Amino acid sequence: MKSNYMICAILVFGVLVAITAPHLVNIALKGDNATYETDVKSLTTSAEYQADLAAAIPVAEEKVTVNEEIAPDPEKVEPLPEEENVPTKEVLQDPIVYDGMTLKQLTDKFNRILKSTLAGTGYYFAKYAIDYGVDPYIAVAITLHETGCNNGSCSSKVTKCNNVGGMKGSPSCNGGSYKAFATLEEGIKGFIHNLKKNYYDKGLTTLEQMNTKYASSKTWATQVNRYVNQIKAA
Repeated sequence: MKSNYMICAILVFGVLVAITAPHLVNIALKGDNATYETDVKSLTTSAEYQADLAAAIPVAEEKVTVNEEIAPDPEKVEPLPEEENVPTKEVLQDPIVYDGMTLKQLTDKFNRILKSTLAGTGYYFAKYAIDYGVDPYIAVAITLHETGCNNGSCSSKVTKCNNVGGMKGSPSCNGGSYKAFATLEEGIKGFIHNLKKNYYDKGLTTLEQMNTKYASSKTWATQVNRYVNQIKAA
């Protein structure tokens, strides 16, 4: 009989255990979860956590509109370099070299009167007369008088020896007393240089002053002056 009671008691106890065990486990788990949630909430709300979180997340840069005009800081703007001296219109023009004319204009005037072998040599007379400080009208006028080129044909001193001023010296022109030059340009340059050295540098700057030294004819200056007037009118 006692054995039967014992068996019944054991069975009842087993049934009770089976019924109550799951509830006991859930209670235990809920207790653990509550503790975990409490710990997580405490961690995420702490000041140290919030600071680390802010440092870890980059702040989005402010968007700048490309077309937005930003006024420059006047203290940081470098001044523009000073503009170099730019030639004015007057400077860029050809300079006046004689009698209100440029070198080209003077050349053109001479080319209108120089003929025959001397045709087209106006530039040499203009250039070297200006370079040496000799009156270009006088230089051309003496040449016309001494060579006869104004009459349509130049003397043999010009055509054969490039001597445009009746200069004497060596090397000789065909064995005579007149000087020979290799080219017409050299003859013109040598002639004007002779006027500079032997006349202008000695104070003989007018045809009247040159007359006695340059030619034996007393009317030489008068004859040459006629050519000067023709040149001016050309």
